[in-house]
Amino acid sequence: MRVLVTGSSGFVGAALCKELCSLSDVFVVGSSRSECILSVDNFTFFKFDDSSEPSNWEDALRGVDVVVHLAARAHVLSETGHDPAAQFRKANVINTLALAEQALAAGVQRFIFISSIGVNGACTHERAFTELSVPDPHALYAASKWEAEQGLTALLEGTSMELVIIRPPLVYAANAPGNFRRLLKIVSSGLPCPLSMVNNRRSLIALENLVDFIVTCLKHPLAANQTFLVADKQAVSTAQIVQRLASGMGSRTRLFPVPPFILKLGAAAVGQKSAYLQLCESLEVDATKAYSMLCWTPPVDIECALEKAGYQFKNGIG
Repeated sequence: MRVLVTGSSGFVGAALCKELCSLSDVFVVGSSRSECILSVDNFTFFKFDDSSEPSNWEDALRGVDVVVHLAARAHVLSETGHDPAAQFRKANVINTLALAEQALAAGVQRFIFISSIGVNGACTHERAFTELSVPDPHALYAASKWEAEQGLTALLEGTSMELVIIRPPLVYAANAPGNFRRLLKIVSSGLPCPLSMVNNRRSLIALENLVDFIVTCLKHPLAANQTFLVADKQAVSTAQIVQRLASGMGSRTRLFPVPPFILKLGAAAVGQKSAYLQLCESLEVDATKAYSMLCWTPPVDIECALEKAGYQFKNGIG
């Protein structure tokens, strides 16, 4: 099997390429804007620039059986772009559909699109998100992913190329970017966290678990033309996340009580509403469909994976 992984130098892409290259029956074609070099015989790489027009994927797609599309314009913590909505749409919608069109023309059998749980919404109240939940994206990133999902579904309906859509929640590991990296730094610093009164439920997915699920979707016949919400088995509170990270770092958890509404007001005052949502609100995912339909079980337990992330971050591993 020949697999094209876009965004192969990114957080998830690099881990996925490494795992795929360990399989004897897979040849990996990586692509990204920055170099991604693996010194193995079953890997080759194509570098693409940030041109104003969609890329020509003809050479990279030659002989490819499955595309795993990870490349995207992700969350930007400090947005400075002139028209961020247009930038998200170009990167995550227009470029995605251009790649899918070329993949279809090249005879690719399956297109795996890594979307986001943000398509479903920013938080949950009492009921966990499922594949049947009505999409309600709030952020520009999530809205662009939802538009790409709809475009891919329309483009590939009735064609020979199968579509698999995966919506993960926050993906974590020692080298995770964004708000999880901020949390790792705070816990590592030993600074007290005002989170002991936050009683929320967050679904996450360990990097190893997401990679394993993507690999499962490469060949599984029942994955064809399906959308999956995927997560670790257990939802946890933010306080529990901090406790597990601190345990992995070999340090004491320092939590103190602040009413959540005070945290919400403070976050709004400094323009950190998204950080508040991730830290203090609930976002639960019901991944029953992925577990039952594909007979998939996350190989890594969330408590062990969080402790591992803390340990590796503290010790500069990964």
